[in-house]
Amino acid sequence: MSPEKTENRPPHQPTGSVTDGILVSVLRLSAFLCLAGWAWVHLYWEGPYGVLLWQDSTYDFAQWLGISWEEFVGNGVDEGWVQRWISRIGWIYVACAILSLTARKTSDLQMLVLLTGTGMLAVLSYAKYVAAQRQLPMLVEHGGQVLAPALLALALALGGRHRVTVGVAMVAVVTTFAGHGAYALGWWPTPGNFYAMISLSLGLDYDSATTMLRIAGFLDLAVGVLLFIPPLRRFAAGYAVLWGLLTSLARPVAGMSTGLIYWGADQYLHESILRAPHFLIPLYLFLLWRRPRPADATLEPPS
Repeated sequence: MSPEKTENRPPHQPTGSVTDGILVSVLRLSAFLCLAGWAWVHLYWEGPYGVLLWQDSTYDFAQWLGISWEEFVGNGVDEGWVQRWISRIGWIYVACAILSLTARKTSDLQMLVLLTGTGMLAVLSYAKYVAAQRQLPMLVEHGGQVLAPALLALALALGGRHRVTVGVAMVAVVTTFAGHGAYALGWWPTPGNFYAMISLSLGLDYDSATTMLRIAGFLDLAVGVLLFIPPLRRFAAGYAVLWGLLTSLARPVAGMSTGLIYWGADQYLHESILRAPHFLIPLYLFLLWRRPRPADATLEPPS
């Protein structure tokens, strides 16, 4: 082969790897669905902050503001200060969800809004943790949701393949599955809705549902270990995608019925949507760890 042809020959590079744009898009969808789902909770129902508000210190705060207790919490007919502010928080979630679709690395404001979304989700997670009598799995299992907006911000700022972005994604998956696994194994009291979802979705009795929960709990914890073993990490991420999707869909599948108004979609569909990070963040890792194919090198005949 002539020296000129050798110099002009394209380098041998792997092909078939997922582009950074696709990886960021997966994380963008994860953050959007999570924030949109929680926006629906705040605007249509009510945020889970009651356990943090109905305390003596809250009463003292109302007095400090110079308003009566009825004006602060409502009187059953008119909404109080608390309800109005929870509704306003819902609109902040709407803004965060919209900006998660448009956020760019060059916009400091949009990046700040994404981090604000993570902060709001952290407060929400803490409220649910306190309401669950400070059971550690309740705090841990929200890791994927809490980190979803921050993970998008990291991917935009550093890149979808940056080690910090990947590391935070792994933490998000490990915490989510560890929390669910601890409940499923019965290390903490298994929530009744776990049994209800399995029984209604699959038609299992209590004993069969318990057995399935124990197996699922073991696999949930195994995911957290296998993610750190390179030959097995893509298999673990693939399982996490499947199981995260199934457990998210189990809420509307088990709860919705043609006998309910709107088929119960207003009560259960958002429960699936806000859990999107449970399967989309593992999907990001699954795509990231895809093995590239060697490029087809066409050898030119010697001159």
